[in-house]
Amino acid sequence: MRRLMTLSLALFCLAGQAFAEPVHGIAMHGTPALPAGYTHFPYVNPDVKKGGKVAYGVVGTFDSLNPFNLKSIRTTARGIWDNIFGNLLYESLMVRSADEPFTLYGLLAESVEWDENRSYIQFNLNPKARWSDGQPVTPDDVIFSFEVLRDKGRTPFSNRLKPVDRMEKVGEHGVRFTFNDKADREFPLILAFATPILPRHAIDPATFDQSTLQVPIGSGPYRIKSVSPGQKIVYERNPDYWGKDLPSKIGFDNYDEISVEYFLQESSLFEAFKKGAIDVYLEGNPTHWARAYDFPAVTNGEVVKDTFRPELPTGMLGFVFNLRRPLFQNDKVREALSLAFDFEWANRNLFDGAYSRTQSYWQNSGLSSLGHPADEKERALLGAAAARMSPDLLSGKPTLLATDGSGSDRKVLRQVVDLLKAGGYTIRGGRMVDAAGVPLAFEIMTQNQDQEKVAIAYQRTLKMIGVEISIRTVDDAQYQSRSGTFDYDVIMKSYPSSLSPGIEQIGRWGSDSKDRPGSFNFAGLADPDVDRVISAMLNARSSDDFTTAVRAYDRLLLSGHYLVPLYHIGDQWVARWKQIAHPQAVPLYGYQLPTWWDQRAQ
Repeated sequence: MRRLMTLSLALFCLAGQAFAEPVHGIAMHGTPALPAGYTHFPYVNPDVKKGGKVAYGVVGTFDSLNPFNLKSIRTTARGIWDNIFGNLLYESLMVRSADEPFTLYGLLAESVEWDENRSYIQFNLNPKARWSDGQPVTPDDVIFSFEVLRDKGRTPFSNRLKPVDRMEKVGEHGVRFTFNDKADREFPLILAFATPILPRHAIDPATFDQSTLQVPIGSGPYRIKSVSPGQKIVYERNPDYWGKDLPSKIGFDNYDEISVEYFLQESSLFEAFKKGAIDVYLEGNPTHWARAYDFPAVTNGEVVKDTFRPELPTGMLGFVFNLRRPLFQNDKVREALSLAFDFEWANRNLFDGAYSRTQSYWQNSGLSSLGHPADEKERALLGAAAARMSPDLLSGKPTLLATDGSGSDRKVLRQVVDLLKAGGYTIRGGRMVDAAGVPLAFEIMTQNQDQEKVAIAYQRTLKMIGVEISIRTVDDAQYQSRSGTFDYDVIMKSYPSSLSPGIEQIGRWGSDSKDRPGSFNFAGLADPDVDRVISAMLNARSSDDFTTAVRAYDRLLLSGHYLVPLYHIGDQWVARWKQIAHPQAVPLYGYQLPTWWDQRAQ
């Protein structure tokens, strides 16, 4: 009888899975903000008339039209699979709303089904979905995409199927993924929006791991019109694009033509913008923003300077220590070096006071540990790691001291020297050396003059206490190669933060990514406490549990001193020629270039 009851219960559960109610959208926590009958996202102009063109510019080069394999990493033409210009060629099963922390709506999949435990997810493809050659997008394409990316793709695409127990076709338009114990609660959403769906009939798996300039077939709103390797790529609208009337695509993809031109230096890109060869310039330098826009087109109104204020955490920019180097395996040395940067001096002398000091990876949000003392729940999650943290960090206070701005604050420098002494270093003959007389010295690799300027300021301070820093500014190709193979002592990197941090944190700080070429674990961190708290964050079922996990994670990263925290600014700056317009509404994540348009077409 007991066996019969157990079997009946199992059949009931399976039936519940098989006949789950299809939904139009899914959210990491809670429910989607937009109802099933929504007509468009709230941050687009739904009435815009499509047409015209836009010219973008970037610094770098490219030699491939395949962004998904290791040989093409960071050298692939922009726009094919791009979180700034948009995914012009390839599409995912669902699309992320820029106005919610982490919510997805239908794209290639018109609906999805999943259970409360998220033990599976089923994507029901839109029967109208088509490739640019007219062939239908099928479940076989979805299955092929995950398999070829597993076998020949680069990280993180190559790892997508590790948490999948079964991938199977369901009916004519469905694909179901059933998960194993490696899956977390975020994983179904990663499958849905962060994986490109590729055409099975147009890709040879045998050569997929090679760089190529063969024009690909996609399901997206654009096709490639022309390619000048390393110099320029031009996209043209596909007049037969299948998804133009989807609610998630209304107000997007408004140009008939999009070009992306490549420049060797940022200064060359800006000069091209000033001349009108480039329509939009994304500004990240406050001094440049304040001083460089004095050319006639700005004065007469032909060029417009826009400031956007997203509701996002600050993220973290810093000089990252490569823990693969023995020097930086000493936590006291890292702590000392992280305190030594004189932000107040640099902000006043280099940036006209435009920046604020970054004290948390999620500063300016409720996810930050800053201003939020660790409660019992968080301390329990941190476990023994809490005992290694400073009282200030546990109480939510800033841990980076403000200097007097002189560039040689004796009080702060004394703290730095004391910490270095605890790490085995003393000043002898004007040089900071260890017990064997080996000097404390390292190289900072920089990518451009702006980074070099900040590195020189850091170098200036450390030289006062006998620490020798050399600075090497390399070209883009060398920078990408060396950063991808972790061939550096210290490197300047940015870690953007969202209101829904998730699996990307494994690639940045998880043990599994430490030695994986091309990963974003630039520090080379492998810490079981960090791994454990990332797992807790990914598997949190409630918003409270999620917030607790992120704050604990923030404290762990700060306590490890894996980088020198630098600065942030809350605004986004974009300059544009006035024929390019944008919606008035600014979503949670800030401006969205794929929603902009050419006013000459109106």
